[in-house]
Amino acid sequence: MRKIHSTAAAALAGVLRDDMTIMSGGFGVCGIPSALIDVVLESGVKGLTLISNNPGAEGLGLGKLFATRQVRKLICSYAGENAQFARQFLAGEVEVEFNPQGTLAERIRAGGAGIPAFYTRTGVGTVIAEGKPLAEFDGKTYLMERGLRADLALVHAWQGDSEGNLVYRMTARNFNPMMASAADLTVAEVEHLLEPGQIDPDHIITPGIFVDRIVRLDVVDKRIEQRTVRRRAATVEE
Repeated sequence: MRKIHSTAAAALAGVLRDDMTIMSGGFGVCGIPSALIDVVLESGVKGLTLISNNPGAEGLGLGKLFATRQVRKLICSYAGENAQFARQFLAGEVEVEFNPQGTLAERIRAGGAGIPAFYTRTGVGTVIAEGKPLAEFDGKTYLMERGLRADLALVHAWQGDSEGNLVYRMTARNFNPMMASAADLTVAEVEHLLEPGQIDPDHIITPGIFVDRIVRLDVVDKRIEQRTVRRRAATVEE
């Protein structure tokens, strides 16, 4: 099966529909599948459930989908950089399911591993535990969390080959690898496309068996979410 597609739009052709669940890799605006998100935006599909570390920033990444009101529900661990999302949430226009960050990561990993549920102590005695089954192990209370899966996973990788093997670079190796394994269909955008055998097998993070479609990016859109600098020390003339 040919996995390589010429454009992001071609890679998502025939895939997008209203009311689907989409996992989107990245952390803030680091390692996000920007080109693929733009195709979702342009498609106009609505009623989406997004699973992501965060809702992006205004005008960046997943934040674009909130501006066009294409999102019905967000499953995330952090939501502090998108005022548009905040307004919709406070107005009751979008549903939100917050998770401790480690719990979100493990829910996605479990979904990819075929594990329907697991127990964790994180969140016991807080609002996170409301409505969830509790159990005692070795004298300590744990709550049950469900694994997460999606109809579609969108991921960004540094390198990929035509078989779908992926390598992530530095902090872009965040939620991308686990999401690639936890969806019915995984589409990857890559910065560098190589031939099979050109990637050292020891460096492959996501095996190609998890990846269905790939597009090589002509332009890589990398943003800085917040730039913080120190004021230069005043120079003293002697």
